[in-house]
Amino acid sequence: MPPERWGPVDANISMLFTEVPLAERPATARAAGFTAVEAWWPFEAAVPADTEVARFEQAVRDAGVQLVALNGFAGDMPAGDRGILSWPGRQREFLDNLDVVLGLGARLGCRRFNLLYGNRIDAAPAEAQDELAMENLVLAAPAARKAGAVLLLEPLSGASRYPLRTSGDVLGVLGRLPGDSADIAWLLADLYHLRVNGEDIPAMLDRVYARIGHVQVADVPGRHEPGTGTADLDGWVTRLRQLGYQGPIGLEYAPLDTTAAGLHHLGTAREVVPSSPEV
Repeated sequence: MPPERWGPVDANISMLFTEVPLAERPATARAAGFTAVEAWWPFEAAVPADTEVARFEQAVRDAGVQLVALNGFAGDMPAGDRGILSWPGRQREFLDNLDVVLGLGARLGCRRFNLLYGNRIDAAPAEAQDELAMENLVLAAPAARKAGAVLLLEPLSGASRYPLRTSGDVLGVLGRLPGDSADIAWLLADLYHLRVNGEDIPAMLDRVYARIGHVQVADVPGRHEPGTGTADLDGWVTRLRQLGYQGPIGLEYAPLDTTAAGLHHLGTAREVVPSSPEV
């Protein structure tokens, strides 16, 4: 595990512990010493069957871990989709999924929800997609506020048609939100994606830390365990803590070997993560 001065960390079970089925990963993470997990949308459909939701929920409960962050439905990710927030023709699907996300979060005490923006599509002008994304965020804000939740927007790398690539891209969206919605949406600072996309991470943290709602890490290059590349993750996370970020650090990387081998490489320290968002 990372140094103790990193503070609370969590395991992203969509990328870690893939040696076992998803339903077994919360318990496997707990056995490895984690008290908190996060996940991409763990179902194929935007509105899965109640039995699927209940099975995932029970797996988290039975494992005794805290779900601290959850992605909304992102479309067909293996085919290249990266969210539906800005996709014309899918607003009803987005809003229906939001109901499921917030309901699952309420039952599990999760209050951070990552809404992937969506790729640019040829069938609609970029301006129309941006207007729809803004409309959907404004519609989502009251429900998120009622749930005591925050909505996250994430820059991504490796997806050429995805328009949010830097912290500035996300802040540009956040800056357009009306005042009664502005405090609900935050930047998800995945330091791997931001670094790959050319961000000066220390300068970025000093500039935008007050708008960061969640943090994820992987080393650069390769998106593997901290310590396997050249990124100054220790320095970056230490700086975040100095600036006042109190939330968890999500370990979202592709293990070089097994997850267990990578965790042994990182060490053994674990910390409990608070269930409420610290942003």
